[in-house]
Amino acid sequence: MSSTNSPEAVKKLLENMQSDLRALSLECKKKFPPVKEAAESGIIKVKTIAARNTEILADIIEQPALVQANSNRRSVSTLKPCAKDAYMLFQDLCQLVNADAPYWLVGMTEMTRTFGLELLESVLNDFPQVFLQHQEFSFLLKERVCPLVIKLFSPNIKFRQGSNTSSSPAPVEKPYFPICMRLLRVVSVLIKQFYSLLVTECEIFLSLLVKFLDADKPQWLRAVAVESIHRLCVQPQLLRSFCQSYDMKQHSTKVFRDIVNALGSFIQSLFLVPPTGNPATANQAGNNNAGGTVSAPANPGMLGIGGGVTLLPAFEYRGTWIPILTITVQGSAKATYLEMLDKVEPPTIPEGYAMSVAFHCLLDLVRGITSMIEGELGETETECQPTSEAASSTTQSSEQQELQSTADEMDKEIVNKAVWEEMVNACWCGLLAALSLLLDASTDEAATENILKAELTMAALCGRLGLVTSRDAFITAICKGSLPPHYALTVLNTTTAATLSNKSYSIQGQSVMMISPSSESHQQVVAVGQPLAVQPQGTVMLTSKNIQCMRTLLNLAHCHGAVLGTSWQLVLATLQHLVWILGLKPSSGGALKPGRAVEGPSTVLTTAVMTDLPVISNILSRLFESSQYLDDVSLHHLINALCSLSLEAMDMAYGNNKEPSLFAVAKLLETGLVNMHRIEILWRPLTGHLLEKVCQHPNSRMREWGAEALTSLIKAGLTFNHDPPLSQNQRLQLLLLNPLKEMSSINHPDIRLKQLECVLQILQSQGDSLGPGWPLVLGVMGAIRNDQGESLIRTAFQCLQLVVTDFLPTMPCSCLQIVVDVAGSFGLHNQELNISLTSIGLLWNISDYFFQRGEIIEKELNKEEAAQQKQAEEKGVVLNRPFHPAPPFDCLWLCLYAKLGELCVDPRPAVRKSAGQTLFSTIGAHGTLLQHSTWHTVIWKVLFHLLDRVRESSTTADKEKIESGGGNILIHHSRDTAEKQWAETWVLTLAGVARIFNTRRYLLQPLGDFSRAWDVLLDHIQSAALSKNNEVSLAALKSFQEILQIVSPVRDSDKPETPPAVNVPVSVLLGSISGPGLSRPFVRTDSIGERLGRYSSSEPPIVTDELEDLNLWWAAWNTWYRIGSESTKPPITFDKLTFIPSQPFLTALIQIFPALYQHIKTGFSMDDLQKLGVILHSAVSVPISSDASPFILPSYTEAVLTSLQEAVLTALDVLQKAICIGSENMQIMYPAIFDQLLAFVEFSCKPPQYGQLETKHIANAKYNQIQLFAPAEWVALNYVPFAERSLEVVVDLYQKTACHKAVVNEKVLQNIIKTLRFPLSLKYSCPSESTWKLAVSSLLKVLSIGLPVARQHASSGKFDSMWPELANTFEDFLFTKSIPPDNLSIQEFQRNECIDVEVVQLISTEILPYANFIPKEFVGQIMTMLNKGSIHSQSSSFTEAEIDIRLREEFSKMCFETLLQFSFSNKVTTPQEGYISRMALSVLLKRSQDVLHRYIEDERLSGKCPLPRQQVTEIIFVLKAVSTLIDSLKKTQPENVDENTWAQVIALYPTLVECITCSSSEVCSALKEALVPFKDFMQPPASKVQNGES
Repeated sequence: MSSTNSPEAVKKLLENMQSDLRALSLECKKKFPPVKEAAESGIIKVKTIAARNTEILADIIEQPALVQANSNRRSVSTLKPCAKDAYMLFQDLCQLVNADAPYWLVGMTEMTRTFGLELLESVLNDFPQVFLQHQEFSFLLKERVCPLVIKLFSPNIKFRQGSNTSSSPAPVEKPYFPICMRLLRVVSVLIKQFYSLLVTECEIFLSLLVKFLDADKPQWLRAVAVESIHRLCVQPQLLRSFCQSYDMKQHSTKVFRDIVNALGSFIQSLFLVPPTGNPATANQAGNNNAGGTVSAPANPGMLGIGGGVTLLPAFEYRGTWIPILTITVQGSAKATYLEMLDKVEPPTIPEGYAMSVAFHCLLDLVRGITSMIEGELGETETECQPTSEAASSTTQSSEQQELQSTADEMDKEIVNKAVWEEMVNACWCGLLAALSLLLDASTDEAATENILKAELTMAALCGRLGLVTSRDAFITAICKGSLPPHYALTVLNTTTAATLSNKSYSIQGQSVMMISPSSESHQQVVAVGQPLAVQPQGTVMLTSKNIQCMRTLLNLAHCHGAVLGTSWQLVLATLQHLVWILGLKPSSGGALKPGRAVEGPSTVLTTAVMTDLPVISNILSRLFESSQYLDDVSLHHLINALCSLSLEAMDMAYGNNKEPSLFAVAKLLETGLVNMHRIEILWRPLTGHLLEKVCQHPNSRMREWGAEALTSLIKAGLTFNHDPPLSQNQRLQLLLLNPLKEMSSINHPDIRLKQLECVLQILQSQGDSLGPGWPLVLGVMGAIRNDQGESLIRTAFQCLQLVVTDFLPTMPCSCLQIVVDVAGSFGLHNQELNISLTSIGLLWNISDYFFQRGEIIEKELNKEEAAQQKQAEEKGVVLNRPFHPAPPFDCLWLCLYAKLGELCVDPRPAVRKSAGQTLFSTIGAHGTLLQHSTWHTVIWKVLFHLLDRVRESSTTADKEKIESGGGNILIHHSRDTAEKQWAETWVLTLAGVARIFNTRRYLLQPLGDFSRAWDVLLDHIQSAALSKNNEVSLAALKSFQEILQIVSPVRDSDKPETPPAVNVPVSVLLGSISGPGLSRPFVRTDSIGERLGRYSSSEPPIVTDELEDLNLWWAAWNTWYRIGSESTKPPITFDKLTFIPSQPFLTALIQIFPALYQHIKTGFSMDDLQKLGVILHSAVSVPISSDASPFILPSYTEAVLTSLQEAVLTALDVLQKAICIGSENMQIMYPAIFDQLLAFVEFSCKPPQYGQLETKHIANAKYNQIQLFAPAEWVALNYVPFAERSLEVVVDLYQKTACHKAVVNEKVLQNIIKTLRFPLSLKYSCPSESTWKLAVSSLLKVLSIGLPVARQHASSGKFDSMWPELANTFEDFLFTKSIPPDNLSIQEFQRNECIDVEVVQLISTEILPYANFIPKEFVGQIMTMLNKGSIHSQSSSFTEAEIDIRLREEFSKMCFETLLQFSFSNKVTTPQEGYISRMALSVLLKRSQDVLHRYIEDERLSGKCPLPRQQVTEIIFVLKAVSTLIDSLKKTQPENVDENTWAQVIALYPTLVECITCSSSEVCSALKEALVPFKDFMQPPASKVQNGES
């Protein structure tokens, strides 16, 4: 017994019995209705038993055979007297209603059933506590009242409207309105008051109610049933109990679901099944036309829809028009027909009444359920929080209680959640079907509002409970209502929710279809717009209902965004389409504003909507603003939905230039902006989408907005007041800036422009606080490529300028290198020259900044380097950075130099020039900051690398002429080819490098490979000097000169206290040591002061030894020699393009030698002198172009030297001075110098040849310039001044060195005479008259010094060969073959004669007196010459008048006198002297004899004609000479006169006598004088004395 007695066993037994009975009922439903009914009543009985409490159950089990009467008796006995009477009374009431005899009210036989039911209702309603508190009364309810009600309901259940042949012929079986209505009232009370007691019975009552709604039941029955259901719907707790008791039980009827579905089905049936053809209704209605009215499709017209009459609120669907009646206040179930207690006949139900009640049922049901569940949800949420907080602060003992209660709470919550979910799951399908249908059919704004509100509340509730399918279904319904009918929106048709639209629900055997919105809308059209589609077909219309739905949708999203989850997709997609149709366009910040439609038929909006639009726009913005209150997960759902929406919009915008939908992008922006406080959680998906998808879209409008959104977000993110601030949250800052950098990978220029504008704005607003974000920002500027258009480059450059001018001090020093790189990259952009030039200026500013803040930068960089080094060591990798291992600060400088170096070889000349000047200025001004070892890198990696590249580019540059420099700029002819432009660069670079070598020699020389660097530099100078460009070659020499001015470093011993600034301009040094703008001197750990100090400190610096120094100079000499010999070597062939070095070049070349010689003189050998000579000779020989000559040369008549000639003489002068004070072995070089100079002297009459080049004489070339465009000719210079100056130098030098051994040995005097012989012999034929005059005076000077030396060395024979040369020179000069010019004036002629006389005087003073030291042949030649001169040489060109002068009487006289003088030298000391005298006399007498004979002959032949004047003069002179001779002979010692001489004198006499016949009186007087002395010869012949006797 105990086992069967257990509650589980009993429960199981009861459940099995119920199942069996239910199965029996279903089987017999059609064939055996009585069995079915018996089974159903059996189920009720079993349920009644099950519902008893356990005690009674136990009683029943113990006393299974207890009969009803006994039980009554037993029950009643426990009651008090009054209660007993009440019990008996109520029991009899039930008996009477059931038409049975009463037990207690004896005597009452019957009672009107309606009255009985009213009494029952009244008792139950007024005294519920009696029944609830007393088991006896509860028993009556179960055993008497419920079976009675079920029995009385029987006719209503069985009745089918329209079936005339009923299974039971009795007329009682028809439903009777008064009874039915009162029964329903009783049922309402039972359910409301006693549901807890009568669970099973209530299930039956509720099932009956649902059945009464069937379409085949009478209208009035349906109406009162709906009213009854309405009464239940306003009691949510009751509904909750239904759900718990039935729907959640396994084998139970789903009562709650059935109620809701029945309502839906009922509403649907009102639209689908016109209630005509029901005779009962028709009869009951009498003449009332209600039934017809409902079905008549034309009826709405009659109501004046088209007639301007105000519309009644109504539902209209597929032609069925049902008005909406105001039946009750919301939330209360005020019934109409359930209150008609006075009516016996069924009332006429007004059209739309049942619909209105059913509609209210739905609304109240939704409102009740949602408010109840949400209230409970709210409670559990608030309960959970305090318990968790309290638990932490309680003591140990109470903690356990807390834990227990928390566990109970959890269980309770789980139970509750199950109930809520079951309730929603049970009702949502039916609700949705009914509400969707009503929404579609509604023509009344208020009704629509209510329906939408119900859908919204349900969607929100489903969302809160996490019921995704149902939530999405409600939202889909609202979305569909917002859009025009049949609008093609895939998202609504493909979601899981949308599949419900084709699903049918079975409600108690009836098929109920979910209805899609119909297109037959009778709504006012308020807007016409374009659908958002790839190929829009026509326009679509929005009705006011669509707008209403839209507002609901906005409301839903705004208030319940947190529970929308994945359905954001639906909501946003719908909003996007609506916004598009309404023509709202995004404005700044992402808010939507009414804008004009860009294309297609314009959007047409009514004024009603126009006023609504700002409101909608505002709500839309608020919706996204409220996203800041969403939790993180919901926010992610929102972002994801917006992103996928955006992707769809992008897909649509592909391949066409239609205006795209920017809704999603604009709203992403808006959402991002309001969620800045937690931007990290949404930043990546947000920016990732904008970057990777939107910004790269081919549609420009789409791209533009993507970029706008992205940049706005970045700017907002940086300006937002984060907690902690960005300065302390570097990770967040980098996260925010990263997308800006990522934009650089997008190639669309419009995107890049936005990016750069954003950078500019960030710099202007946030520049000071960018910190670690600098590399990203700078990277953006640096990412601009050359091909990206001028405006982009300009904007990026603007940013860079701002950075350099304002932000260098605020950025981390590690970013400075990036700034340098970026600035350099702008220099290389070739879109805009000005930008390139300005960027070079920026590099200069940057270098200045480095200089001024050097100490700070260096410290910071070293610190950073140490940290990186440590990291690298930990990771086991090598630290890799450019120019390693130079210190980081030096690396910064090297990067700057390298960038400038790159710019120095830019294709544009202006950029190269600017960069070159900047590079060298920077190294010059700030180079001292570098560590000593870094100079090695500067020289090899920067400077020489640059020189190599420039040389290569210059030598390969194009020689084509460039017509113009772009635009209308004309190019100067000196820059009109690429080659010439590169030449300028080469010049600049070489000069810069040379200057650094010069000014920084003290730093460079201690470097290990200075000599190698020196060689490389010399090599560069050489190749530049030998380039075929005058500008480059000349500049190369200037650089050469510059590096040669370097003073050798001072040795330690004689070092001054202050370190020497080796040729460094003082200003530079001082400027470097005290930084500009700093009050104190700027001293670094390695400042210049210290560096210079190192050279003067006690520990000696690395002194380059003298030997190495000498090597440097010899290397320079070799380079000089190579340049000289290559450049002056005449080319083999000549044509127009032959390159001939210019005069300034040659001048510069020669001017280098003196400085260079100072360093190499100790080792300068004869070979070197020979090499020098060749170069000097060749250089002087180079001709010049005739078009250049006017600028280089003085006019021909001016005797001025060119600079080149000056330089050559200076070079020789330096040499001779050095030799003069040099050692003995140096002095053997004198002869070579004489040779060189004498070679130059020869140029006076014989200009040098330059190879095979034909040169014109300068005097002729001058006047050819009238032919302006004739090809230039080459002109030989006027060498006369140069030759003459050389001659003067020779004379000077000879005067100093005549006695020098080498000069004597090398026959220098002979060479001088030989050289002078040429101009002297030419005399009047010399190119310049001054030449031969100078030659004579020089010869006289030289001889006056040289002859004594020659005599001194007579015995050695070293001068033997000189004498014949000298004799010939005298001969050639005194008796020249050149004829004086016709225009020679008498005075000039006399002056020239004086010169001849001077020569004879020299002979008489310097030569003849020393005849005994002079070879006889020479003396003989001299005598012959004097003899020749002593007699007039005739010249036929003289006019009579001039003859006296032109006969060189003075000269002849001098010759004669000299002859005479040496004829009678009184003392003959040597045989040699006597020999001269004899020779002279004999020559003289012979000459006189000849002249006299010729005269006599001519006189005879001339007859009467007088002889020419000169001949007469000559004879007179001879006659005078004879008289003079005889006088002289007489005076001479007799022993000195040779007898032979006397004989010759006497032999003259006969000839003289013959002259007496002459006709000239002058001759006669001279003859007289000549004859007179002969008297002394006339003596008597001497008598022969013999033996002493005469």
